[in-house]
Amino acid sequence: MKAICFNFEIHQPFRLKHYRFFDIGKDHYYFDDFLNDDIVTRVAHNSYIPACESLLRMIEESKGRFRASIAVSGVAMEQFEHYVPEFVDLLKKLADTKCVEFVAQPFSYGLSSLADPEEFANQVANTCSILRSRFGVEPKVLRNTELIYFDDLAPQLVEMGFKAVLTEGAKHILGWKSPNYIYSAASSPKLKLLLRNAKISDDIAFRFGDTSWSEFPLTADKYIDWIASTPAEEQIINVYLNMETFGDLHPATTGIFQFLEALPRFAAERGIEFVTPSQAISKIKAVGPLSVVHPISSADEERDTSAWLGNRLQNEAFEKLYSVAERVRECDNRSLKRDFQYLQSSDHFFYMNTKRPSAFSPYETPFAAFTNYMNVLADFLMRVEEEFPTQVDNEELNSLLLTIRNQDAEIEALNKELASMRKNIEQYNIEHKKNTKG
Repeated sequence: MKAICFNFEIHQPFRLKHYRFFDIGKDHYYFDDFLNDDIVTRVAHNSYIPACESLLRMIEESKGRFRASIAVSGVAMEQFEHYVPEFVDLLKKLADTKCVEFVAQPFSYGLSSLADPEEFANQVANTCSILRSRFGVEPKVLRNTELIYFDDLAPQLVEMGFKAVLTEGAKHILGWKSPNYIYSAASSPKLKLLLRNAKISDDIAFRFGDTSWSEFPLTADKYIDWIASTPAEEQIINVYLNMETFGDLHPATTGIFQFLEALPRFAAERGIEFVTPSQAISKIKAVGPLSVVHPISSADEERDTSAWLGNRLQNEAFEKLYSVAERVRECDNRSLKRDFQYLQSSDHFFYMNTKRPSAFSPYETPFAAFTNYMNVLADFLMRVEEEFPTQVDNEELNSLLLTIRNQDAEIEALNKELASMRKNIEQYNIEHKKNTKG
């Protein structure tokens, strides 16, 4: 039986306020709370809430046969809890149906997987912790930022306990192969790869409301027919979409929600089922390994990382930010750690993109985005210096960090020794009481 695997991405960054050169060293709060409140609240009410209500109806009306997955960033969850807590409640309802799988991703929706494996692991662990505490789920599938994936990442993901990763069905990687199969990671066969079908996904994401498109209007029966007409041996069609596709990028007046809700009925008529990523890898065997030597993503025609790291501005900002990653991890300053996470969001680097203008950028030009970010970063780096002064050279810093780690290890060892001694004392007291009674 052919199956559709839906994944809906939900992310909103903490956008930066206008931060001048003269603010450096004086103002340590970098974020535009008014703008973030306005955007998050608007998108939630126009898109996220009605879309999730549609998913709930689809699950109910199909008696649980409709299934999907959702990826939500940690920075988005923090804002939802602050600005639109009713949306968090709605996500909890979806989790409770057991028909929606929540997949993990980096907390900041950042690019740490390209620069710092330890930071990447921490970011993913933070998101998993949120999903565990809010929804009672333990993610076993990962969707990296913008579907970024490469061979070197696979062994780390397996070590972190993941069984599958969602990524892009990039043509330059697949060649003659189809994205409509499950593959195994060439560098770690235990990890399964679920590849986005770019055409089927983009027919909704970009072409649904395009009146100049030859297939306009796109109806649910036509869409399901396209999927049903794929070769019989191709068992899975992965449709990965940003959730704001529904109601924000394509307003409700276009009929996008009616289109979504009609899909299960037409799929049932054609013998097509819906599966979560975990169900997919349990039901469908991988057809073989797939190697991805260089990082791929879902962005642009190139399907690479140039949307965020394609020019000197982006790379300078990126390198300076991650140059202090080790220092930030070792400090105890909570606000510094928080700001480091927020500053990692890939959106900040995307706004510096000179390949094409971003409709979502709050800046007039990529250079304005770079200037504002670097002003913020300059102040942030000054704060990091207060924790670990720059006059400490790398050798001294490494020695200092090693000492800190050794101290932690010694404390842990002493705690274990103390626990053992307490256990021995308790055992002695029990035996002593027995001897006394005897």
